[in-house]
Amino acid sequence: MALEIKNVEYYNILVEGDAGEGAKLLKAFADAGVNLLAFKAVPVDSHHTQFSLFPNDASKMRSGAKKAGLQLDGPHAALLIKGYDDESGALAGIYDKLSQAGIKVNESSGFADIKDSYGVILYLEPGDCEKAMVALEV
Repeated sequence: MALEIKNVEYYNILVEGDAGEGAKLLKAFADAGVNLLAFKAVPVDSHHTQFSLFPNDASKMRSGAKKAGLQLDGPHAALLIKGYDDESGALAGIYDKLSQAGIKVNESSGFADIKDSYGVILYLEPGDCEKAMVALEV
């Protein structure tokens, strides 16, 4: 199981309003030079969306938020994993190793691409990221 794993921080931010507000949020960070490794947007109710933003450079994220007058919640801990062998059971193997190491995954999001690889974001407790990397033999 060939894996590329990166220990990352992410930040949550609650946006009020219509779809245009999400575009404004992402533009504010783009204007601050923030490169996002990943993001997730989930509606909280009919007027609010929570964005989870995974910056390549957390200091740029914090500076961009401050400049735009935005309130970030975080940093929080996660692992960003890219697997190069998208065969049946690859993700189950990751979860099995983490379970054997006593690591609880709080949340996860995954995707597969057209070149037979896959990615997954594992939302973990801060102290578990290093343990998870050891468990996954990185």
